[in-house]
Amino acid sequence: MNRELARRIRVPLGFLLAAGYLVVARPTLLTLVVGTAIAFAGLTVRAWAAGHIVKNDRLATTGPYAHTRNPLYFGSFLIAAGFAIAAHWSLLLLVIAFFVLIYGPTIRDERVGIRARFPDAYDDWERNVPSFVPRATPWRAASAGPAEHPGFDFNLYMRHGEWRAALGFAAVLAYLIFRMRRGA
Repeated sequence: MNRELARRIRVPLGFLLAAGYLVVARPTLLTLVVGTAIAFAGLTVRAWAAGHIVKNDRLATTGPYAHTRNPLYFGSFLIAAGFAIAAHWSLLLLVIAFFVLIYGPTIRDERVGIRARFPDAYDDWERNVPSFVPRATPWRAASAGPAEHPGFDFNLYMRHGEWRAALGFAAVLAYLIFRMRRGA
């Protein structure tokens, strides 16, 4: 897929898929519990990432960025995958295709821009931290001192508006519970 097209349509297409998802959702207690746990893990990853990134100011390599170079996208994938499982396992295939076709090109494009902004630090980080699926142990730059590794900043979380993801999570969960109780 054309990278520019993927970048332009990812959000509108995501909302379109979400609307379709709400129509076909047929949760059971088991799928709701398993899917919600996975989606909550994704919400947590996104929150953690939002509290570590200062966009365009410094290269984020701490917190979740020491495990994956794209924790916001990985968290979004877990949220989408979890809620797909909660609704009906077959929707997971659609989520995987969406992320490969839409977010794959977006990640590649962003990589070029980030590398251009932070050429000294990026190559070492790229060699040690995977692009999407997180590594188990955090990576730490050999040259990093304590000042370069600030902890989670709640003000950054709020400034990035990540609380909206939590509201969306709660709304989808409430809808799925409603659908399950109605017998969808």
